[in-house]
Amino acid sequence: VAGRGGHANSANIGPGYPVSVRSPHSERKVRMAITPETLTPVAAFALVGVLGVGAQLLAWRLRMPAIVLMLAAGIIAGPVTGIFDPVREFGALREPMIAIAVAIILFEGGLTLNRKSLQDAAVGVRRLVVIGAPLGWLLSTLTLHFVAGLGLETSAVFGGILIVTGPTVIAPLLRAARLSRRPAQILQWEAIVNDPIGALAAVLAFEVVGVLRASHNLSTAIGETVVGIGFAVVVGIAAGYGLVRAFQRGLVPEFMKVPVLFTVLLAVFALTDNTLHESGLLAVTVMGIVIANSELPSFEELRRFKEHATILLVSGVFIILAAGLNFAELSALNWRAALFVGAVMLITRPATVFLSLIGTSVPWRERVLVAFTGPRGVVLVAVAGLFGERLVSLGVSDGALVAPLAFVLVAVTVVVHGFALRPLAVLLGLTGAKTPGMLIVGASRFTTALGATLHENEIPVLIADPNHGKLRAARRQGVPTYYGDILAEAAEHRLDLVSYATLLAGTDNDAYNTLVATDLAHQFGRDAVFQLARDKDNKTRHALPATLGGRAMVADMTYGMLEQKMYEGWAVRISRLTDEYLLEDWRAQNPDSMLVAAQRKGEDLRILHTGENLKGTEDMQLIHLSPPRADAEAKVNAQRALTDDPAKEGPSAS
Repeated sequence: VAGRGGHANSANIGPGYPVSVRSPHSERKVRMAITPETLTPVAAFALVGVLGVGAQLLAWRLRMPAIVLMLAAGIIAGPVTGIFDPVREFGALREPMIAIAVAIILFEGGLTLNRKSLQDAAVGVRRLVVIGAPLGWLLSTLTLHFVAGLGLETSAVFGGILIVTGPTVIAPLLRAARLSRRPAQILQWEAIVNDPIGALAAVLAFEVVGVLRASHNLSTAIGETVVGIGFAVVVGIAAGYGLVRAFQRGLVPEFMKVPVLFTVLLAVFALTDNTLHESGLLAVTVMGIVIANSELPSFEELRRFKEHATILLVSGVFIILAAGLNFAELSALNWRAALFVGAVMLITRPATVFLSLIGTSVPWRERVLVAFTGPRGVVLVAVAGLFGERLVSLGVSDGALVAPLAFVLVAVTVVVHGFALRPLAVLLGLTGAKTPGMLIVGASRFTTALGATLHENEIPVLIADPNHGKLRAARRQGVPTYYGDILAEAAEHRLDLVSYATLLAGTDNDAYNTLVATDLAHQFGRDAVFQLARDKDNKTRHALPATLGGRAMVADMTYGMLEQKMYEGWAVRISRLTDEYLLEDWRAQNPDSMLVAAQRKGEDLRILHTGENLKGTEDMQLIHLSPPRADAEAKVNAQRALTDDPAKEGPSAS
């Protein structure tokens, strides 16, 4: 190969990329500069992971919407710096990778759609799917035609895709916004169910456009589309039911359940998508819903694996799509694009929601929140780009504008809703507590006193116990309570757990405390789950592995020790540190007190685990268990004397 200078033994494949080759039969010596074009597929995958997961971690630390940072990271790595180009790095594999990732994301979304979780949100979701989907298609088509200036053919196809609100975006936003249960359920169900419906609406519209352009039989095209949709639903139901039966009968060993599930998922998606393009999304969603409502014993393990996979896939897909942004395509847009985005967010979406929910019991505040929350995501960009190219191939020239319009809409809605959802929900009173508090499992003297102290200081607290009588003292003091088993499905569907950031298992049953802490650690985070010290944990034959249970607190005090302290007159109190009253001063005045929790101004409540060395600062309040004061001790002695005298009436249960 002759390069610059005409030497046959050298080649130049671009600036900074000299390659030296001795001969076809001799050892090759390759010298390449470390520039963006040298990124290998393995390095590209690693970069996508680092950017995606890194953006999510940074967002968590900064308390920012993760989607916004992922979008920014992809744009910086892609079109801004040129370090990463998905088309260059992955080539023809890019589209199949995104398609499979979206299918897995939708399947995991289907796994969350348990009919019991709907409850009072069922009517709203049903309306937004049955009425909202076709109404949104119509209004979006009109907006595209009259506002964006697209032709009717392109508007009808693109309008179908705009039904999609994006579960890949909704899930991270809900996690960050900490919405109340019902509006969160409405937004989640609508996003997941409407996602495949929007893609199939675009398929139907495209088939009609293709028929009109080619003068084919319209009824035949529509019939094929309907058959394809029906086939996808049947395959999804059959696959989901078949997996459930196989798992229940023990036909698949425990260690093979996740691989089998993953393989069947890919097979269902490939089979149905090959029959009718985009119907695979519907099939895997239906399959996930069937499994979610089957009461499968191993369901939690399956769902947790899919949740972890989905977090990775959402991160990766957003980085790839953002990095593949072409500024040249965006330059083809004009002022009508901005007008179109504003019309979709402020007119089309609100009108669709308000009209769909007329006559329902959904409160007006929740209608407003849902109406002005419509972020678009991965499916919109992926499907829009595909159908834009197909429209151009049919001779519809403005089909080239579909992809850039879709990306602009996704970028704007992600940023706007990412920053506005939480403030809007706070304004409407539809969020968990501003300062997340504590969920206490088990009502006792100590936990009731702790709950009352937190409640008096406006720190959210909830005491749950399956024994109605044990909750009487807490109810008398105005502490919020829940009568029932915290591990029951009813508790998951009825309680707004977003108001609580920490969990304390404090019943008189060490085994149950361990079970609660282990089961709910996934939801609260292992660093935020605590339990009272176990009675026999210091003995080898009774010690549990670190994977079970929660952290110990209150200086390794057991349930019996704490009850004895409370009987002796100890109390849970709060002390506030200032620039004049420091932690050292408090320790000097309270040498026998035991710290339970601490809270800095503007931060979450933090339970202190055994052995933690607290660094006190001003504007911090300490929650501690302290011995009785002089006046209180005299009162306790009098009560104890009354209790010890059998001729006199004993003290109240409180």
